[in-house]
Amino acid sequence: MATVLFYEKPGCINNTRQKAMLESSGHIVACVNLLEYPWTKEELEQYLGTKPVAECFNLAAPAVKSGETDPFSFTREEAIALMIEDPLFIKRPLMKIGNHHLQGFDIATLRSLISLEPIECGEQHGEKSSAMMDMNTCPHTNNLSCNKPE
Repeated sequence: MATVLFYEKPGCINNTRQKAMLESSGHIVACVNLLEYPWTKEELEQYLGTKPVAECFNLAAPAVKSGETDPFSFTREEAIALMIEDPLFIKRPLMKIGNHHLQGFDIATLRSLISLEPIECGEQHGEKSSAMMDMNTCPHTNNLSCNKPE
């Protein structure tokens, strides 16, 4: 059993599924509102690691989806400053497990650190198999956005 510090956007469908998977696997999940947390450059850098800047952006953020903000047009410093100013740009979740800082819900990476069990897909499926597939892609394919309630 691990304690997972889980930075989330409250109400996010994927964050809810991700937390359920962690909890059903026996882990303690301590949630923090990513949008209200007072980020510093140094702390956010730990979670982003060495990934290319564009991979650190939440592609479902309204300004990204509308084309107003191009994740490929920023230097690392510019991107971090933008994410601190508007945390909706941060790809979720951010997690701290022991000394490990993670961005995104990468099942392979998580399994190398902690145990993970599939969760039930929901009422329409009643099975566990596909619940381990995609825990990152935002299900908002119908133009809903991150700044509207789920």
